[in-house]
Amino acid sequence: MAADAEDDLASPHAQLRWAADWAATYLAHAADYPVLSRSRPGDLSTVLPAAAPERGEPMSAILDDVDRLIIPGITHWNHPGFLAYFANTGSPPGVVAELITAALNVNGMLWRTSPAATELEERSLDWLRQMLGLAADWRGVITDTASMSSLLALAAARERAVPDLRRRGLAGRADLAPLVVYASEQAHSSIDKACLMLGLGLDNLRKVAVDADFQMRPDDLAAAIVADRKAGRLPMAVVATVGTTSTTSIDPVPMIAAIARREGLWLHVDAAYGGAAAVDLERRGVLDGVDQADSLVVNPHKWLLVPMDCSALYLRDPERLKAAFSLIPEYLRTPEADSVTNYMDWGVQLGRRFRALKLWMVLRAYGREGLAAVIREHCRLALLLAGWIDAEPRWERLAPVPFSTVVFRHRPVALGDDEAALEAHNARIMDIVNQSGEVFLSHTKLGERYALRVAIGNAGTGEDTIARCWALLRAAAAADSGESGASPRI
Repeated sequence: MAADAEDDLASPHAQLRWAADWAATYLAHAADYPVLSRSRPGDLSTVLPAAAPERGEPMSAILDDVDRLIIPGITHWNHPGFLAYFANTGSPPGVVAELITAALNVNGMLWRTSPAATELEERSLDWLRQMLGLAADWRGVITDTASMSSLLALAAARERAVPDLRRRGLAGRADLAPLVVYASEQAHSSIDKACLMLGLGLDNLRKVAVDADFQMRPDDLAAAIVADRKAGRLPMAVVATVGTTSTTSIDPVPMIAAIARREGLWLHVDAAYGGAAAVDLERRGVLDGVDQADSLVVNPHKWLLVPMDCSALYLRDPERLKAAFSLIPEYLRTPEADSVTNYMDWGVQLGRRFRALKLWMVLRAYGREGLAAVIREHCRLALLLAGWIDAEPRWERLAPVPFSTVVFRHRPVALGDDEAALEAHNARIMDIVNQSGEVFLSHTKLGERYALRVAIGNAGTGEDTIARCWALLRAAAAADSGESGASPRI
C-alpha cells in the first residue's frame, strides 16, 4: 500500500484516491496483520524527529511513512481476531462518512452553523430510538463516548436535585447536604470519574453489592438510600447497567426504576454495550424498565458498526440538561434559536463534530435487520464458545453469557484454590495467546478471581476465528500447566 513517489501526490485528488485505495485494501486485509501491536515502548518516539519540519515535505514521503512507521504501532481493532475489551467494527459506510465529515469540516454547535448537521442528528437519533424500541418522548444528542454521556446525564440529575446550583455552586455551602450517587460494584469506572468531575467526590458514590450473576441487588440499593437519608445526605441519582464491562451482566432495571421513582432519584441507564442488542426484536427485553428512566446511553460505535467515536445519549427531559449547561454569549445568539435545536446547549463542548453523518449512513446501509443479524451471530458464537468451555473439566466459566462476551479461566487440578497461582497461570495463558498475533484477549477480576474475557463484536469475526481462539487457549493452558491438550470439541 506504499505511495508511488512518481505519482502526482501533490494533487489533492491523487492524495484522496490513494487514501481511498489504502482504506479499501486495509479493510479487506485487516486479518493479515498481527492483531496486537508488537511495538515496544518508545519504538515510534525514537524514530520521529524532535520537531516539525521548517518546510513542508512531499505527500509521497508522508504517506509512505504511514505504512513504514505508523502501522507497526497499531493494534488492529478492525481485525476479526480482536476479542479484547468490547470489540467493534469500523464498517465501510462509516469510514466513507468519516472522510466526508472531515472534508466538510463542520462545527455543529448551532443550527445555523450547518442546519443539516443538527437536523440529521435529530433524525438519525430518532431512527435509532425506534430501532431500540424506545418511546417517542425520548430525545437524543450525540457525544463522543459513554463517559461523556454519563457525565452529562449525572450533571442533569445534579441540576434537578439542586436547582440553584448554576448560581451558587457546591463549594462552601453549609445549607447543602452531600449529594449521593448509587451504582453497582460492576458499574463502569466512568461513573466514578463523573462523580469526580461533578464535585461530588468518591466518598459519595455508593457501590451497591451484586448477586451471584453480578447484577445489582435492589434490596441493598433501597437500604443504602435509607441509610444515607438518615445520615443527613441527599440521594441524587441511581445508575443501572445493561451490559457491565467485566461480565456484561444486566441490572434488574424495572426494580431499580421502582425504587428510584419512589425515592425521587434520577435514574440513568448505562447501556453503552448491551443496549444495542435491542435492535434484534428477540432481544428487545434487555431494555425492560428503561421506559421509567430519565436518561439512557447506547454506543453505536460498540456493536452497531459505526466507527469511533459515536455515543447516543437519550433524555426524557432535555430541558434539565440545558438548564445545567446552556450559556449563550451575544456572539452566539441567533434569531431562530427558539424554533430550532442548538446542540451547544446540551453539554460542555461548543465545538461539535458532524458525527450524525456516519450514524445515518450506517443505519441506512445495514438497516435494522442487517444490524440485528450481526448481533444474533455474535451471541451465537459466544454461546458456542461457552459450551466448549463448559464441556472441559479444567476450564471454568465465571459468569452468565447474556450477550456476546464470555468470562472464564483455566483451573488446573494442581493449583487448587490458590488464587495467586491461578492468576499468574491465566495471565500467562493470555500472554501466550496474544503473542500469537492471531487473536487479542483482555482480562478482568471478579473479586479475587482473575478472569479471561472473549468479547465478540467485530462484523468479520466468524466461527473459524472463535474455534482458533479456543484452540490457542487450550494449547497455551497445556503448555503452561504441563497438561496434555487435545483439539477443541467442535
